[in-house]
Amino acid sequence: MNEFEIIKRYFQNLTKDNKSSLYLNDDVFFDKSKKIVISFDLYIVIYHFVDFKKPQLVIKKILRSSISDLICKGVKPKYYFIAGSGNSRSFSALNLKKIFKSLYQEQKKYNIYLGGGDTVFSNKLTFTITTVGFSNSIIQRNNAKLDDDIYVTGNLGDSYIGLNILQKKINVKKKLKNYFEQKYYRPTLFFGLLKKLKTIANTSIDISDGLIADLEKLINKQELSYKIYLNEVPISKNLKKLIDLKKIRKVSCVSNGDDYQILFTARPSKYRIIIKLAKSLGIKISKIGKICSPSVNSEFLDEKGKKITLKNKGYRHKF
Repeated sequence: MNEFEIIKRYFQNLTKDNKSSLYLNDDVFFDKSKKIVISFDLYIVIYHFVDFKKPQLVIKKILRSSISDLICKGVKPKYYFIAGSGNSRSFSALNLKKIFKSLYQEQKKYNIYLGGGDTVFSNKLTFTITTVGFSNSIIQRNNAKLDDDIYVTGNLGDSYIGLNILQKKINVKKKLKNYFEQKYYRPTLFFGLLKKLKTIANTSIDISDGLIADLEKLINKQELSYKIYLNEVPISKNLKKLIDLKKIRKVSCVSNGDDYQILFTARPSKYRIIIKLAKSLGIKISKIGKICSPSVNSEFLDEKGKKITLKNKGYRHKF
């Protein structure tokens, strides 16, 4: 079974009397009466980050990927709680100093505060981050409308290449190597979009598992389909250069997640507003597809308009 099958079979029914859990089908817990929004993420070495040779960068990656859960809901993160398990090697004095410095920098950058946490000894290195924000509303999943346009912020695929470089599956020159590794370790979060996202988006999610995997999660309780155009999916100039140089398939780069960009749908009437907003904020927002009738099969179309068959739509934990 994968993680979502386990949740559905064993845990969803435990939340049927608790609306705040959103039936375990969203990124967050949302108690509307108390105006509190909470996300929870677990990170394990090898599965979520390659190694711990650069603890100062690993900690930035996992903190940013956690607070992105709230950002994509249109909620500003306020507090985070961090728990870690490790041994004297992973939690050496030098590593802890590096972790402290990075957390301090992230707190200043995003105006968030450490609320607490826990540490335990283990030879397995893990981190758990709980993020808390306050709001009287969120952008929920499964609220897309027929004929909605589909948008994504920023660029996709850079983090996937960064991971492959760190795993020594791709060899590139130092300048490109540094660029892609930084994109892997430091996801770009668009805090400037927070206040406006609720006014334009019908439904939203952050891209952690992959473009198509997360899009399908976004509308998994609705009788709708989608059409995505690969040539409209945004990538960086450096990724385009690498695709041409190494003959890598663009679809593989943009389908493997770890981007933490915001994927959302909006009414066609919002198009000019979104373009104007992106320009005013200096944020890249791209229209990449459309929400369609359930009578039409979902499609991911290549540059020639032919349907792409994905062997792997994105990352899933399998047990």
